[in-house]
Amino acid sequence: MTILGWILIIALFAVGLAGAVYPILPGALAIYFAFFVYGWFFGFAPFGPWFWIIQTLIVAVLFIADYVVGAWGVKKFGGSRASIIGSTIGLITGPFVIPAFGLIIGPLLGAFIGEMIAGSNPGKALKVSAGSMLGLFSSTVVKIVLQIAMVILFFIWIGRY
Repeated sequence: MTILGWILIIALFAVGLAGAVYPILPGALAIYFAFFVYGWFFGFAPFGPWFWIIQTLIVAVLFIADYVVGAWGVKKFGGSRASIIGSTIGLITGPFVIPAFGLIIGPLLGAFIGEMIAGSNPGKALKVSAGSMLGLFSSTVVKIVLQIAMVILFFIWIGRY
């Protein structure tokens, strides 16, 4: 059972970290769930209230930052609400429509179309699309760093026990 527990925990960590790049995966929630898997297999004794408070705060920051940083990129380049919505739709649907490049083309095209629907000229829509990419990449970096921090804190916490 020990091996099965660690396989599930590592798999959830991998899914979580992949979710930082591939938004359809649960990301931080998979990592958070791995902590419960550890508890069910090995016991919750290593985790005190501070562990749960810190990890929950990181997850909350991840959810807020994911939206805010992405929207910041669009807004920074003069984008409208329609381009933020378009970028989000493109981010979710892009990988399914264009498997190899949809993660990049989807938000770019979504922001462009959203900005065109909002009545902007093609030059501004292209500039806003670039902003959506900046926001996407910035958001991805933030997610990767915070999710790696979650995993490192987990190992530090169980290593102290």
